[in-house]
Amino acid sequence: MLRRLSIMILAATLLTNSFVAQAGRIPKRKIRRMFKHLAIVNDHFTGFMLYDLDKGRSIFELNSNKYFTPASNTKLFTFYTCLNMLGDSIPGIKYSIEGDSLLFSGTGDPSFLHADLKGNNAFSFLKQQNKQLLFCTGNYQKEIFGAGWAWDDYNDYYQAEINNLPLYGNTVYFSADSSRNLSVTPAFFRSLLLRDTASKQSTFSIKRDLVSNRFYFLGAKPSSKYHQWVPFKTSDELTVKLLADTLKKPVYLSHMTLPANAKIIYNIKADSVYKLMLQTSDNFVAEQLLLVCSSVKYGYLNTDSVRQYAIDSLLNDLPDKPQWRDGSGLSRQNLFTPRSIIALLQKISAKVNDEKKLFGMLPNGGVSGTLRTAYNTDNGEPFVFAKTGSLSNNYNQSGYLVTRKGHRLAFSFMNNNYTDATHAVRDEMVRIMTLIHEKF
Repeated sequence: MLRRLSIMILAATLLTNSFVAQAGRIPKRKIRRMFKHLAIVNDHFTGFMLYDLDKGRSIFELNSNKYFTPASNTKLFTFYTCLNMLGDSIPGIKYSIEGDSLLFSGTGDPSFLHADLKGNNAFSFLKQQNKQLLFCTGNYQKEIFGAGWAWDDYNDYYQAEINNLPLYGNTVYFSADSSRNLSVTPAFFRSLLLRDTASKQSTFSIKRDLVSNRFYFLGAKPSSKYHQWVPFKTSDELTVKLLADTLKKPVYLSHMTLPANAKIIYNIKADSVYKLMLQTSDNFVAEQLLLVCSSVKYGYLNTDSVRQYAIDSLLNDLPDKPQWRDGSGLSRQNLFTPRSIIALLQKISAKVNDEKKLFGMLPNGGVSGTLRTAYNTDNGEPFVFAKTGSLSNNYNQSGYLVTRKGHRLAFSFMNNNYTDATHAVRDEMVRIMTLIHEKF
């Protein structure tokens, strides 16, 4: 494997030096030749499409009509759906006052008491009420995980459960201070933290029980730099307990249905939620946003309904019909083609209609998000603005590129089923996109 990787790097270096030595821009035939000789094209399944946004035409395509596992490139589909279905703010809760009671239900809003998003409007509203608080359940119609998710990732931060009223991102945050004392947020879960006496592990970590909210710590004591997010197991019963503990007042479950004219408390500006989803590739936020779309359109929370609506009404002009199974890309059942992603990128650009705003929400090569360490900037300026997507043996980038001559391009670069290290595949992609930026 090391020999093959060395050959890949040597071949890419020779090709790069050859192109840089030539004056002027890269003709399309040079891009074609570059891909023909690259090792990453020959040892796994690669798809690529480069599109000139200014001239409205394709520059180069490789397997652009073939279906690939998109991983978190899926979030671009979620993003476009939200742009069309949500306003400028995210609805936090729906409520209705009935006598001495305030009935409320969740909309799926991911920002409610979220550590980064800090959507506190709905919480403040409930805190100020002097009426009996009744949490109305029954509007969520799906499972806690998306279709095709790996069950054994339940303890990992990137696979938090999905529900109608998420609190704290549906995760518990464990961290240690300089004295190596452990902190638990929310503190509600501290009493559920137990030592795993059977473990011989020396490194400190925490693992939750599969079917309950018992958290077991392994190892003797955390380091001063220790921190870990662990998803908690959601339920309506836990929601009211956790909310009551945070509000410092009683909250009760109710099976009553909110009236059709229920009022809405908006929690946070939508752009800030989209930026977190895209830049950090937050799976939890992506999944919950589709629930918010469902709440707005249908009054109930069902992501299948939203995805089908988007496919039938918002994405029915894509070159190839997407197979879309979740909002985040955790599911390997998702299948999209590069040319459909290019069409989607055009639709996103037209919908936002503000290049600076759009590029600011996406990861910027060499500057922010999941591309911060992948690219170098050009004299301090990023030139790639794209969504990454990674699962084991799969790595993709799709987004926008601005060349030194000011050409605005869209690209989708997909790599599936490789066995080499992801960084080797990523580095080859970066070399190609950087060369296109410099010479096209």
